[in-house]
Amino acid sequence: MLFANQAAFLQLIDWKLEPGKPVPQNLVCSTRAAFETQTSKTIEIACGKSIFSIIIVPAPREEYVNLYGHNITKRKLTEDELLHNMEELKNSNAELEQFAYVASHDLKEPLRMVTSYVQLLERRYKGKLDLDADECIGFIVEGAKRMQKLINDLLSFSQVGTRTQPFTLTSCDTALAQAVDNLQVAIRDNKAKITHDPLPEVLADEVQLVQLFQNLVGNAIKFHGDEAPQVCISVDEHEQEWVFSVRDNGIGFDPQYAQQIFTIFQRLHDRSHFDGNGIGLAICKKIVQRHDGRIWVESQPGKGATFFFTLPKTGGK
Repeated sequence: MLFANQAAFLQLIDWKLEPGKPVPQNLVCSTRAAFETQTSKTIEIACGKSIFSIIIVPAPREEYVNLYGHNITKRKLTEDELLHNMEELKNSNAELEQFAYVASHDLKEPLRMVTSYVQLLERRYKGKLDLDADECIGFIVEGAKRMQKLINDLLSFSQVGTRTQPFTLTSCDTALAQAVDNLQVAIRDNKAKITHDPLPEVLADEVQLVQLFQNLVGNAIKFHGDEAPQVCISVDEHEQEWVFSVRDNGIGFDPQYAQQIFTIFQRLHDRSHFDGNGIGLAICKKIVQRHDGRIWVESQPGKGATFFFTLPKTGGK
């Protein structure tokens, strides 16, 4: 050892060594590697309650090394705390997803019974009681239907991360065709026109890819203006990923809400104008993230919206 800075020197004192002596045994392998490659090597060493990063810099002609130490204790503690918090957050998210699945699954059957009996009351007694009773029964029926829809949406949201299929080579053309087929009623009723470029094959969960296209295209049809909906699906090839776009001629929205709409239960319009629970785009975000992609939107009021999402050319999780 030719030289040691102050932090490295503290480590040498702990080893009962000093510059001018051979490197300690636990640095021999790293020192040899530094000489062979003629590049510096970095190792981390614990010294009491402190952690040091020791950089071994070779001086080949003299067969000496210089040691440069840095006290990284605070950084390591911060990293450990961050990893711990990330693990807790991961566990918490998993527990929340499981809770949402169990709660929504277990609520379906009793709610179905309530809905059935209320609808029976509506059919049997509508017009036979006073107007207030008819109105109350109508509110109950409508509320039960909305709750049933909410529970089904929650179930779908919770299943994105828990009820998954393995990634396989999947045709996006086929996935989009299935999604469009599932939307035939909405397409017919709104006289919508769906067009698309030739789409690539990707490594994906095929069921979730269909759901992603179905939610985005269905969203474009729902929020149409006075004109019949026109939806165009395109794709651009980049070096590491495919960038898909779903463009529509709908009512659009203020760009300040571009991030908000991907949050669960966030709605930009009153239910009296557009139905839904504000879960569809949150599901899209979870699907894209599971595939190691990104999703965003560009829009202006009255000028439609274009949703973008990326899928890597290699598989996600």
